[in-house]
Amino acid sequence: MNKTNDTPDAGAPPVPPKEDPGKTGTPPPVTGKDENMWGMFCHLSALIGFIIPFGNVIAPLVIWSLKKDEYPLVADQGKEAINFQISMTIYFIAAIILIFVAVGLLLLPILALVDLIFIVIAAVKANEGEKYRYPLAMRFIT
Repeated sequence: MNKTNDTPDAGAPPVPPKEDPGKTGTPPPVTGKDENMWGMFCHLSALIGFIIPFGNVIAPLVIWSLKKDEYPLVADQGKEAINFQISMTIYFIAAIILIFVAVGLLLLPILALVDLIFIVIAAVKANEGEKYRYPLAMRFIT
């Protein structure tokens, strides 16, 4: 600026306008909503196991592997979902073996119902941003 008036100097470089941080071309920061959604998907993806054998372990494992570095909630809840589904798979195998002594016929539908109920509870809690711990889960991945 010229000292005698408020007009810019002819030789001075132009001053760039201040940028709005929301319009810089970079994506906005990740919100907790996305993190909660992916945490919920970790749990709900286990429902694939009712259609595809071992899908209950593979689907949460895939989501956890892809998103664990991006979202801390997914890192935690993905491990929790995988541990629970591995535990449930072991329980189902034991119930199948027990079919030979007729106890398994009662255990299989009970296990399926327990699995479904806990998956839904965990998905709702993860969608609210809470860390859910499954009962009856063995901790294979820590």
